[in-house]
Amino acid sequence: MFATLTKQGLCAAALFAAVSVHAADKLPNVVILATGGTIAGTGATSTTTVGYTAAKIGVEKLIEAVPEMKKVANVKGEQVFQIASESMTNDHWLKLAKRVNELLKQSDVDGIVITHGTDTIEETAYFLNLTVKSKKPVIIVGSMRPSTAISADGPINLYNAVATAGSKDSVGRGVLVTLNDEIQGARDVTKTNTMTANTFRSPELGSLGYIVSGKPIFYRASTRKNTADTEFDVSKLDKLPAVDIAYGSANANTIAIDAFAAAGDVGIVYAGTGDGSLANTVRPRLTELRKQGLQIVRSSRVGNGPTIRNGENNDDETDFVVSDTLSPQKARILLMLALTKTKDTKEIQRMFYTY
Repeated sequence: MFATLTKQGLCAAALFAAVSVHAADKLPNVVILATGGTIAGTGATSTTTVGYTAAKIGVEKLIEAVPEMKKVANVKGEQVFQIASESMTNDHWLKLAKRVNELLKQSDVDGIVITHGTDTIEETAYFLNLTVKSKKPVIIVGSMRPSTAISADGPINLYNAVATAGSKDSVGRGVLVTLNDEIQGARDVTKTNTMTANTFRSPELGSLGYIVSGKPIFYRASTRKNTADTEFDVSKLDKLPAVDIAYGSANANTIAIDAFAAAGDVGIVYAGTGDGSLANTVRPRLTELRKQGLQIVRSSRVGNGPTIRNGENNDDETDFVVSDTLSPQKARILLMLALTKTKDTKEIQRMFYTY
């Protein structure tokens, strides 16, 4: 009798294992690429939400902290780098984009989640939005509170990101940013508050949707080309063209502009006042630099609305480019990538109206 019961138990265990394997086979395969940030940060106490140390926890511990993810995807992790996102560089972006593209070529990868510090999420998201060569979902996620804090937002944000990355509804929507139960498009999203959990917003056009009980629900999509539909290829690039941002204000001067030019920049984004206005103390120098070959993009520090071509400046005459609705930090990204393709101002302007 004991032998019979043991045999029955083994059969039941084998059946359960087979069912579990079959269920896992039906789940999407999601790779988490960890880069550091607050989501991997720790604080001195459970109430420390400012003054914590970012980028301390590795990807395996992040995954272990959210076992619920295993119900929505087969998850594996990889530590790409471990930094606070204010230290993100062009080299980091190139490495990350190349790794994302390598993984998305694999048939056993359905989507990717990138854990990231919030300070430059919007920039990394837009860079990948222009350089990822796949329609498969790429989701960037972070948190505003470190992992040790009361009501840390990292675990639920990570769970939602994995669920979104594994959803067929996310395919072809470009790179997405998910925090605070919201889905934002890479082109539109920006950090709007230094400390609150609802900091990420798309002020002009709004979010793309919500994540409800682990399911992404989309209400709109971006009309601008992205990912597999872009003309940019970073696979053979070792570095990006040198482009910096000069900030406009009252009493504007050319000190920063001159320094960037002297340092060898090939492009400057000018974050002007209002509709990208150029002070009389600045316009002549930018015009001169354009004649010398530097690309000049006129953008705005305002944060909402397009910078209009030939509005506050005769851009046709000065041969400047306008950023449309891109923020200065995102205009910098597009200008760098544009300069890997062409130096023709009209072509670069076309890119700003396309992406």
